[in-house]
Amino acid sequence: MREINVGLLGCGTVGTGVARLLLNNRDLIAARLGAALNLKRVADIDITRDRGVRFPEGVLVRDARRLVAEPDIDIVVEMIGGEGIAKELILSAIAGGRHVVTANKALLAAHGNELFRAAASKGVDLYFEASVGGCMPIIKTLRESLVGNRISAMTGILNGTCNYILSKITDEGSTFEDALANAQQEGYAEADPTLDVEGHDTAHKIAILSALAFGMEINLKDIYIEGISRITPLDIEFAGQFGYRIKLLAISKAHAAAVETRVHPTMIPFDNILSNVNGTLNAVTVTGDAAGDILLYGRGAGMMPTASAVVSDLVDLARNLIAGGGPGRLPGLAYQMQNIRRIPVLSIDEISTHYYFRFLALDRPGVLSTVSGILGRHGISIRSVQQKGRKTNGAVPVVMLSHRAREADVRQALAEIGALDVVAARPALIRIEDDKLVD
Repeated sequence: MREINVGLLGCGTVGTGVARLLLNNRDLIAARLGAALNLKRVADIDITRDRGVRFPEGVLVRDARRLVAEPDIDIVVEMIGGEGIAKELILSAIAGGRHVVTANKALLAAHGNELFRAAASKGVDLYFEASVGGCMPIIKTLRESLVGNRISAMTGILNGTCNYILSKITDEGSTFEDALANAQQEGYAEADPTLDVEGHDTAHKIAILSALAFGMEINLKDIYIEGISRITPLDIEFAGQFGYRIKLLAISKAHAAAVETRVHPTMIPFDNILSNVNGTLNAVTVTGDAAGDILLYGRGAGMMPTASAVVSDLVDLARNLIAGGGPGRLPGLAYQMQNIRRIPVLSIDEISTHYYFRFLALDRPGVLSTVSGILGRHGISIRSVQQKGRKTNGAVPVVMLSHRAREADVRQALAEIGALDVVAARPALIRIEDDKLVD
């Protein structure tokens, strides 16, 4: 039976999962593939730690550059992470004619255009299913299953840490700080959770998905990003009273000459299937002109779900090698390289949607009419108002839901309202995505 040699860079949590699958399920994979995926070499700084995996003699090495340079390695798997040595090693593997598999969404979001051009120029493949959505086959779906569709929109919950925290606040009334501490205790959040809770991890993923869906260069820098750290139990309580739940959503929509791509907390209706995706789970909906709406749902992170996606890529690349189909059978970013365009991303100021506003206003006559007047002068129409809750230093929360409005107008209005001496705190804003609302 033919052997296809794999070199694994990095043997941390996910790398160990990949090694476990390749070693423990070797016969199963060979039976499905028709060839053996042979874990030829594993490079890691620490080669003495017990990972619960028995490696054959000589497989573990400390020198990653040595692994990349080995002439009989067919596929290199990068599990190091980050944008430094990982990028250097991937480019070195590509230059040496090796196919590459990575789960490194931060690297792809920042440098993917360069990496995919290098792979295409060298005639090798760069696969990355595990970079978005863990074990959900969203990359494969966009690149293969929906190849005949014009994609109009994607909406996703793409970060399990944020989803866990929001679920804790919603279900148990926890504060953000307590929910985050619990997530860290359970191992769902890093000691420094900024990348997750401020929305950057989600932005990496939607930047990659948008490139696949719309035939555009990966564009992370122009995506609007807002995290969940300012969401309070009070906001979640009000959302529930209006029939909504709050989720950190990645939203990407096609326009005539641009793409609308944004990441922020969003109110969605109870009957939206994404509102019932809780805990650390991920989900994404994709709308195609032929397929309509489809949903993918599953574990977005973790050792074995992510390792499962990595091995899926390995098998796909191995099948290309066995069948003699060669590289480029599936374009890395779903479009042929010459057809990938630089499509602008709409500024957040240009989008129009519905809004939730929360003001902490002093309990004085005329305050509500003053606030409403400022909103009206900026063309923002209110569809619902609630004033509820105990006074705090003479102020009470006032909540409004708007009809569809333009973001730039909303920001100008809230800046004026926040400057009023009868408003005791910075106004809160949460965007609403509800297809049933009539403007």
